[in-house]
Amino acid sequence: MRPGRSRAAAFRGAALALIAIAVAGPGLAAHINVVTISGSINPASSDYLQKAIALSQSDGAEAILIQLDTPGGLLSSTKDIIQAILNAEVPVVVYVSPRGAWAASAGTFITLAGHIAAMSPGTSIGAASPIGIGGSGGERDEDNKRRDVAAEKAEKFTTAFIKSIAKERNRNVEWAMKSVREADAIAQDEALELGVIDLIATDRADLLRQIDGWEVVIAGESRTLATVDIEIRVIEMELLTRLFNFLASPDLAVLLVMAGLLGLYIEFNQPGMIIPGVIGGLCLILAAIAFQILPFSWVGLMLMFLGMGLLVAEVFVTSYGFLFSGGVICFLLGGSMLFDLPEVSDLNVSFWSVLVPITAAFSLFAGIVVFAVGRSMGREQTVGVGELLGLVGRAQTALAPEGRVFIRGEYWSARADEEISAGEAVQVAAVEGMRLRVRRASQNH
Repeated sequence: MRPGRSRAAAFRGAALALIAIAVAGPGLAAHINVVTISGSINPASSDYLQKAIALSQSDGAEAILIQLDTPGGLLSSTKDIIQAILNAEVPVVVYVSPRGAWAASAGTFITLAGHIAAMSPGTSIGAASPIGIGGSGGERDEDNKRRDVAAEKAEKFTTAFIKSIAKERNRNVEWAMKSVREADAIAQDEALELGVIDLIATDRADLLRQIDGWEVVIAGESRTLATVDIEIRVIEMELLTRLFNFLASPDLAVLLVMAGLLGLYIEFNQPGMIIPGVIGGLCLILAAIAFQILPFSWVGLMLMFLGMGLLVAEVFVTSYGFLFSGGVICFLLGGSMLFDLPEVSDLNVSFWSVLVPITAAFSLFAGIVVFAVGRSMGREQTVGVGELLGLVGRAQTALAPEGRVFIRGEYWSARADEEISAGEAVQVAAVEGMRLRVRRASQNH
């Protein structure tokens, strides 16, 4: 081939390459996608992460980076995330950050499942057991045996699950099983030493420098990462998904229920205020959405409603505080049971920081209402016809025995058992329909 022709062919090849890059657009440019999971693992965050992995596969991302900080969440949502990571056709890097973050419970599974697992200084991982405190040990009451069986099944399932994940990623299987069986938790230094994670990075830039040139296996094929001077693309949560993720909190769900019932209670007692009723209805709608996302116990919910009903009943029934005390106990017991389902979730209502203050505030409100009602019932009547009894007025006409009197700025038909001249002072003795029975007022009046 002549030099001129070879040079022309090279130019044409370069031009075609440039055109191909231009046509492909920015989607195929070297980049890494970044998602952030901060909070519980729930259907909303699971959907967000699965969509991000699918997008990273389709847009040719070098890898997807999951910045993780979670206290745990639903086992079903965790399973969906793990399945998406293990079957991903793009490298998945899980990074527990920022400083002070933790990959607890469900976060442990997700971290172990990543092709590369990293942690920031000052972070921790572990406590992957789905069983709550007191789920084992000591004498077991007969009523708790069924719950213990469910908890034992959940422990065996999660142990096998985390074992398979650790084996798949060549991580420390023994510690992974220990994190479930003994709820063991460790800091980042120990995690690196035990082979639970691959590296420690001070920040995202440091992480990308360290994993540059790292080899990972995707669908049975080895792939080398190139992450230096790479474009960072942050995948944000959609607005609706963000709302669902926000509502997937047991503490918030209980707050919404209380706020909704309180708003409706105020509206029913003071019709026409509108705003409390609207806010209360909106809170109950949001609470209903939260209960659709989170698994809950109907027994706990019914106990909470019973407790609030007893608190309200104290306003109308004189029980010397028995209904009030029963309401507080039922509400606390129901709230502690509402999301206590260790076999499906490790999320629960914060007893001391949320449930107790809510109960105290609602009890205080109910107590003020009971006190105000009691005081009002002990006072003399100030409105209605009963208030006329004992009032002193003046005879407008002679009462022989019937006539008209002027009482409290009003003219009334009246009857007296004795003759009373016009202008004399009279006192109301009884109210007979729309007519007063009066007598001559004593000289003291």
